[in-house]
Amino acid sequence: VTAFPTHCRSTATQRQRQRTRATKSTIVNISTTTTRLFAGGGFGMSKQSPTKKKATTKKKKKSSLLDNVTVDPPSSSNSNAGEASSSPKLDRFGLPIPTEEDIFPPLSADISRTPVVTDTATGTAFDRDEVADAIQNHLQINLDAFSNDDEEDNNNESKSNKWKLNMLHKDPPVFTIDNFFTKEECAAYQSMASEPSNFDNNEQQQTPKAVQITSPTFSSHSISRRTSTTWFCRYKDVPTLLAKARHLLKGDKKNAVELNQMEEPQIVRYRTGEEFSWHYDEIPANQLENGGQRLATLLVYLNDLEEGRGGGTVFRDLTPPPPSSSGGSRISEKKPRRSKGKNKSKSTESTANQQQKQLTVRPKTGTALLFFPSYKDGKPDIRTLHKGEVAKDTKMIAQLWIHQREYRAGVPEGNCQSDAEGVVEMEDERLGFL
Repeated sequence: VTAFPTHCRSTATQRQRQRTRATKSTIVNISTTTTRLFAGGGFGMSKQSPTKKKATTKKKKKSSLLDNVTVDPPSSSNSNAGEASSSPKLDRFGLPIPTEEDIFPPLSADISRTPVVTDTATGTAFDRDEVADAIQNHLQINLDAFSNDDEEDNNNESKSNKWKLNMLHKDPPVFTIDNFFTKEECAAYQSMASEPSNFDNNEQQQTPKAVQITSPTFSSHSISRRTSTTWFCRYKDVPTLLAKARHLLKGDKKNAVELNQMEEPQIVRYRTGEEFSWHYDEIPANQLENGGQRLATLLVYLNDLEEGRGGGTVFRDLTPPPPSSSGGSRISEKKPRRSKGKNKSKSTESTANQQQKQLTVRPKTGTALLFFPSYKDGKPDIRTLHKGEVAKDTKMIAQLWIHQREYRAGVPEGNCQSDAEGVVEMEDERLGFL
């Protein structure tokens, strides 16, 4: 049969064939889309070749790709919501996002921890022999710097300004020092973090005493949340903190802490709703070249936060001491809520109670918190996991870390421990440490 030229076909015939081509083209497009959805072709999938398009123009009906695909009916919105809530959260690579329990698994029962046991006969907060035993594997504490309530006050200094040591946990050792800063000293350090930055007007070129930065962690990939603001201080502008820290950790000549072991002094502010979630103070292994491991954390509370206002320092795996051994420090024991259920087993209740009993130190103006992220040989202590609770009111602290060896400061630019030697000696003399 001889085919007629295209230009001889009637208009009606042309319209009919155009409609036929459009219908078949639609079938091809639907088939292609469905293949990508169910077969997972996705990235790099090629388009339909011209040869396959010609095959669709034949009168004999070919089997469609849709014939081999079973399409499930759309699920209800409630079903989708249930699946979403039960599925783990995924990162941008489709991998489950680790939780805090994944990163900080609970300590096993065989890891020893020794809480403080009160001497019911005396109720003494400071026992020299017990403290010496607790710190034998850590930096030494200058026990001569403290006095008991029973000691006579032979100095002119009022009793309210004398240091008082309270041991809150024995192993790992955790201490508070009452009256470490005076109210005036706390106010002076808070003012250094005021905005605009406090400048040193004695120098020809004004330099800030403290440089404000968003509080960092050692890695941008850290799971710990830190939403506070930090000011890195120049050593020469915080002689009181340095002098008192050195006097506190004086020890003997062999173990005495020097200024060059001290990390940049910091002032940290937590505004309402801010926190620092579970974390360790130890240095990551790949950053130990500068000064080695952190051996001690010294934190000074610059203002009060009342009970129920958050902002406490919580040690997850340590239990608080009995009330009579807390001395003048403000600690709190999180009390478990009583369950109304009658069928709850005793073992479940015991576990819940244990989780609620965490050593929590409440901020009190001038009180210092001292603990040891690592042993004196540099081995990190995994029992010192802690956090700064979400603060409901503004909380401010001064903090300082002590390293194993000489530490090279980096912030602010040009900051150096040797610049503070003269002013720290003058402060030692003023405070009667010499």
